[in-house]
Amino acid sequence: MFAACLLAASVPAAFCATYDGPTPDKPDIPFLKHASKLIPLEMGQMKEESSKHDDSVMVLSGADSPTRTPLAEPIFLFVSDRLDPMRLELYKVESNRGRREIKFKKKGPNGPRPYKIMVNPLGGKLYRIDVNETLENGQYCFEPTGGDRVFCFEVF
Repeated sequence: MFAACLLAASVPAAFCATYDGPTPDKPDIPFLKHASKLIPLEMGQMKEESSKHDDSVMVLSGADSPTRTPLAEPIFLFVSDRLDPMRLELYKVESNRGRREIKFKKKGPNGPRPYKIMVNPLGGKLYRIDVNETLENGQYCFEPTGGDRVFCFEVF
């Protein structure tokens, strides 16, 4: 099989390798990979609020996520059923008054930029999500583009 991958110019060799590690037991939720252990990310729903300056603020209850990692470049595994992993965006969120917030400005630059992630298929509906930037300590959430459901974790 590997030789066939080398011959096929349109198929990267990385896709020919088979993944034999742990797999998430639930679909459509990113799982944090810690060695051979998988930890589901905290699921929540952002609610939109208006701020004093007419900016839009997305709010999630709770100051901190119970899902924590010391890794500055964490790896996630994801089994896709209804949610396309290519639509996930990663944002840093700020803890403020016992809740987590993302502020979007209505004028000028339109708020925070998502972090760079890479989504790689591992076979079937299984995907690996790598963060391509070093994450500072803090709160982070994956958000499907255009959705209000989020999957959160903390880097400490």
